[in-house]
Amino acid sequence: MAAAAAAAVPPGEGNSLFDQLRRADPTEVEKRQRAINDRIHATFQQSQQRLSHLIDDHSTLPTTVSSVTVVGAPNTRHSFLKGILDPLLTANRDRPYTQAELVREASATASKLSKFDIFHPPISVYIDKADKSDPNTTPTDVAIYYSVKEKSKVFAKTGTDVGNAEGSAYANVQWRNLFGGAESLDVNASLGTRTRSSYQASLDTPVLANPHSRFQVGGVQSTTQKIFASHEEVLRGGWAKFRHLSNSGTSHEFGYNGFWRQVTGLSEKASPTVRNDAGDTFKSSLSHTWTNDKRDNPILPTTGYLARTSNEIAGLGPLAGDVAFFKSELETQQALPIPIPGVKGDSGVSFTTAFRAGLLYPLTLNGASRPSLSRINDRFQLGGPTDVRGFRLSGLGPRDGADAVGGDVYAAGSANLLLPVPKVGADKPLRLQAFVNGGRLLALRSTEKEGALSSDEVAQSMKDTISELGNGLPSMSAGVGLVYAHPAARFELNFSLPLVLRKGEEGRKGLQFGIGINFL
Repeated sequence: MAAAAAAAVPPGEGNSLFDQLRRADPTEVEKRQRAINDRIHATFQQSQQRLSHLIDDHSTLPTTVSSVTVVGAPNTRHSFLKGILDPLLTANRDRPYTQAELVREASATASKLSKFDIFHPPISVYIDKADKSDPNTTPTDVAIYYSVKEKSKVFAKTGTDVGNAEGSAYANVQWRNLFGGAESLDVNASLGTRTRSSYQASLDTPVLANPHSRFQVGGVQSTTQKIFASHEEVLRGGWAKFRHLSNSGTSHEFGYNGFWRQVTGLSEKASPTVRNDAGDTFKSSLSHTWTNDKRDNPILPTTGYLARTSNEIAGLGPLAGDVAFFKSELETQQALPIPIPGVKGDSGVSFTTAFRAGLLYPLTLNGASRPSLSRINDRFQLGGPTDVRGFRLSGLGPRDGADAVGGDVYAAGSANLLLPVPKVGADKPLRLQAFVNGGRLLALRSTEKEGALSSDEVAQSMKDTISELGNGLPSMSAGVGLVYAHPAARFELNFSLPLVLRKGEEGRKGLQFGIGINFL
């Protein structure tokens, strides 16, 4: 028997490690591997505990920072980095750090550097003893080093966009860290079916080396076909904006806009209202936008809320232009997760409500005796796949013939139930939705009436119009659809059914596709 067993394994074979593993019991191999993994995990846990105890034991020891150095940033200005790093130096503080404070502050500075978007992540932080050759050093001195890698200075992108009854091709070029202080210059050009051409450039820079405070100047020239109102709008002008994000997460944006607008390219069927507003106007306005966004995801939120107000005043001061108004909008959104019995963690089911409202109040231009009525360039439009679904683009509100001429006061709301797609999972950005939404858009007075209103007449008309918003049911629709949350935009394909439709408004029964960032 022994001879037969020996003959079964040829000489020189069966003794290698691979042959032994092939003959090994799989259960025994798995048991040994599990034991090895357990020992590695235990060793790691012990090292983490030792490190934690070491930090705890020395966390209150005084520590001073003698120098801070950034390695790998040849194209970034020294003065810019100095404004970020100087607060770390002990010489600029009223007392030394504790070691725990130093670790925390050094990490916070690394996070601040990453927010300028000019360095590749991650940014490495090293803390070492200070150079003893310096006669001014003390035993508590340390040196901090940040190791970074700068992103390329030029980024270019081309592509196509399709959505909301429009297709376009675009090219974008961005210059990062243009002058060594995290400045960026963006140049964009696009050609499309509705936005026939658009050319835009903007220069953005941080203020006082703060990634949360930025200043931007820019200019644009565009030609857009307004298919809902039988004309094209040519826009030329520029803007200046200051944006600040507070520690609480709220943001403020203050801006000045100066735009020359031209209503042109009227179709043969253009209504009298559109023809009356044809020609040139210049808008000079100041604006402020406040935003408090606590949603877990701005594209597909499952929890949190959004509150935003936007106010614009035009036609005041030495740069008055030839239109004068006060325009204000309010937007809120609330997302609530819905727990499902038997499902641990996030079920992926959520209920979202949203509300928007706005008013456009005519003001008196410098030198004029009466307020001037709003123009089609400035009025609100409502209806379409990104706000009140189940209606055509600008399908709600005042009309003159076939043209949607917009309104001065509006309110709209929606309620959406979002569910994970079966067999796809709650962790994927794909949802089924059921929705009900509605709204109303009203003008201060009939568009056929000519002449300006007095200030008292405008005030009374505004009160009457706001009261009319609550008179009867709003235009409403309901439906179901599919939602996909891409990192750049939200895509919706819905089947909608109009429920309440006023005379002249244009509903849309059936499939409707929408793409955008900010949905109702």
